Amino acid sequence: MRQLTALDAQFLNVESATTAAHVAGLAILDPADGYVTRDNLAALLLERLHLSPALSLRLAEVPLGLDRPYWVPDPDFEIGNHLFEMTLPAPGGDRQLAEAVAAIHARRLDRAHPLWEMHLINGLADGLVGVYTKVHHAAIDGVSGAETLATLLDLSPNTRHALPPTCKSSQTPSQISRIGETGRTNKVKAPEDEARQTAKDQAPSLVSMLAGAAVQTATHPVRALRSAVKAAGDLDAIPLAATIPGSRLIAKAARFVARDEQRRPELPGLAVPRTPFNGPISGRRHLSFGSVSLKDVKSVAKANGMSVNDIVMALCTSALRSWLEERDALPDEPLIVAVPVAVRTSGAGEVVGNQISAMITPIPTNVADPVQRLRTVGATMSTAKRRFALAPPAWLNELCSLLPAPITSLATPAIFRLASVTFPPINLIISNVPGPQFPLYLCGGRILSYYPLSVLTDLSGGVNITCFSYDGMLDFGVVACPERMDDVWGLLSHLQSALDELSDERVGDEFRDRVGIDLVAG
Repeated sequence: MRQLTALDAQFLNVESATTAAHVAGLAILDPADGYVTRDNLAALLLERLHLSPALSLRLAEVPLGLDRPYWVPDPDFEIGNHLFEMTLPAPGGDRQLAEAVAAIHARRLDRAHPLWEMHLINGLADGLVGVYTKVHHAAIDGVSGAETLATLLDLSPNTRHALPPTCKSSQTPSQISRIGETGRTNKVKAPEDEARQTAKDQAPSLVSMLAGAAVQTATHPVRALRSAVKAAGDLDAIPLAATIPGSRLIAKAARFVARDEQRRPELPGLAVPRTPFNGPISGRRHLSFGSVSLKDVKSVAKANGMSVNDIVMALCTSALRSWLEERDALPDEPLIVAVPVAVRTSGAGEVVGNQISAMITPIPTNVADPVQRLRTVGATMSTAKRRFALAPPAWLNELCSLLPAPITSLATPAIFRLASVTFPPINLIISNVPGPQFPLYLCGGRILSYYPLSVLTDLSGGVNITCFSYDGMLDFGVVACPERMDDVWGLLSHLQSALDELSDERVGDEFRDRVGIDLVAG
């Protein structure tokens, strides 16, 4: 058994009637002559479930919410609780698909079972099929989510067999992929009664959970003080706190007391302007998805001496500026965004739970000139990345640890909603997830695109932009609350327009002229 960390539990605590805290992806597949079926997906999932702990563990709640829950094996696992199928009415276009997926994405996962679902969606145009998968953010972060996905995918249409459960502790997903391609092994399945008994043996007893809760309660003041001191060292990087007069001096003093001698670049101001997509969200979701050429993005990056991630941020900046400008809602100040960063190393240690941090940075939506806007994105992202590289901020974990578990679970939804009305800490979250640049297969069907879809909360804003690089494309998924963003497809079209604007050769030439130096690819 494994207890959730304070950060893991926070993703549970944030859920409410208007917030579902799972991350998801929509894969579009060539169905391989109809081989991608519910029965074949069920067989694949059952064969490889032992390779993905996040898919086989459920929550064990501590009585009265006195402590954080535990992850335990599910003795009553049934694939029917997780795998579903639907068919879109003709003609099965993108907007019909987006509407159907948005309805599923808005629903919270059932905590009585392992926290994931997979939906096979038939009836797409051109004979394609969709596979939408969601997993609770309490169970995975970016790296562990990618490793979980990797256990279900293959490098060729010839579906490989899984390693037997007895091998799982000595193999990483990447090793499993290589072994599965070079040699097949027979599946070993434990008898059902033996599996159930093993799950029961690993579940925490009531006495052990209550004893653990008592220890946590008694030691919490010391741990909370330690967390407060650690968080104070990053005070100038914490949303809202960074706007307090003297926050930089307090942060330096806290680092001095903690004997942290790392010199950190000073961050720009993080005051959050008001936008239409900040405020309380509803329980409804709209989404849009689409792709741009990774080759074109790399060309712009090379021409301007920037990284691909910088160009992604520039595209999002320009798209948000255009969307807000159309509604006469463009603030005079830059928007403030959170950029999640995984601090977990792939294949190392735990594969359930979160090891993430976040960079908080302004994006120059207030800059009209596209060249100057691109240049400013590069400068602000460079500062944020240097700061993160020198001292990855731990404030996200530390803030989640300040209050006792019972208080946190009860107070979080109210705190999030109150902050969204009074002082929103950020305008939105933008994520860029690197993926493989070669085709992958599911049940023999080739994955053509993979659109990531993430979480909305009152605190983080009513729109979330996530992109995933895959097989020569950047696949964007945009999730929005319709009460906060009325045209989610319009924002997506602005992303393509932003790339067209940056792809103009004059942008690269003019950028060089203004900087006055020879630039190299980042």
